Amino acid sequence: MFIKALKRMGSCLLVAQLFTMNAEAQDPHFSQFFEAPLLRNPSLAGMFPGDIRVQAVYRNQWGSVSVPYKTVSFNTEYKQPVGSEDDFLTLGLQILYDRAGEASLTTTNILPAIAYHKCINPERGSFISAGFMGGYVQRRIDRSKITTNSQYDLNGYNPALPDGETFLNSNYSYWDGAVGVNYNSAFGEGAENNYFMGIAYHHFNRPKNSFYKKPDVELNGKIVFSAGVSATINDFSYFTVQGDYTIQGPAKEAVLGTLYSYKAGNYSDDPDYTLSFGGFVRLKDAFIPVVKLDYKPFCIGLSYDANISELKTATQSKGGFELSITYAGFLDRNSSPLKGVRSFRF
Repeated sequence: MFIKALKRMGSCLLVAQLFTMNAEAQDPHFSQFFEAPLLRNPSLAGMFPGDIRVQAVYRNQWGSVSVPYKTVSFNTEYKQPVGSEDDFLTLGLQILYDRAGEASLTTTNILPAIAYHKCINPERGSFISAGFMGGYVQRRIDRSKITTNSQYDLNGYNPALPDGETFLNSNYSYWDGAVGVNYNSAFGEGAENNYFMGIAYHHFNRPKNSFYKKPDVELNGKIVFSAGVSATINDFSYFTVQGDYTIQGPAKEAVLGTLYSYKAGNYSDDPDYTLSFGGFVRLKDAFIPVVKLDYKPFCIGLSYDANISELKTATQSKGGFELSITYAGFLDRNSSPLKGVRSFRF
């Protein structure tokens, strides 16, 4: 019985250690990172056709090896001309919900955002954009679901024993912020050929990130480099290549991939729908097939992580499923920026 208890205790401690390492290493992320632009870089707000966009992404991960990690992103943006007819301002809101692990570690972010887009070449549709996002974050844990080595005796696990943890509150909150800049422009003969590149710095205020009062643990700042190119193949098809490189404390993550898009219908400038498919790779972690259907003003995307990391034996190469839904259109077609910020075709 004692040996069995030790084995169970070892398993619990291993899971806890892995969870702690993951929590300290990096923020929640999406494989369809291009459908959660504010989480990449707040200056990417407003890079869409129309004057309003609403997006939601749902992710379910690691269900094959533990309690699934569930992450939900919701963002909305509204843009309008400012000053000259070629400059624009975007107001946005990012909400992020994440629940992870046996102890239901739950994080809720409510982050308003603002971005200004300065036109530097009207003929090319070239813009320099700067954005800020900041707001309130709450984290909580279900203490009743925690199992520690203090709750084991010679007879095995004893829930009547105290867990031995010293934190008093099972929730805490803090203020968080991010800033970013990006440059985007058209190239070549077609206005639909475009590219962007940007950099963002998240958690610049280094908020405290612990249920314990001592020692103080600060959330590591996160730098995100983003870039992408969208180019026309012919009147009815184009391809998109983009990726992110993220650094947060000791953790580094690179994701890169491409989508091929085909416009169905008689008119390339007003297709019945656009079908996109392709794949992305999160280096040393997962291969991610993606398919999207754009039926204006809505777009639906599906992706799945096929795990290729050292965990593939335990996960049987199973990773995370994602579903994204986007609405992009006009609230006021007469006064909306029909040309606006040249939209990179995500």
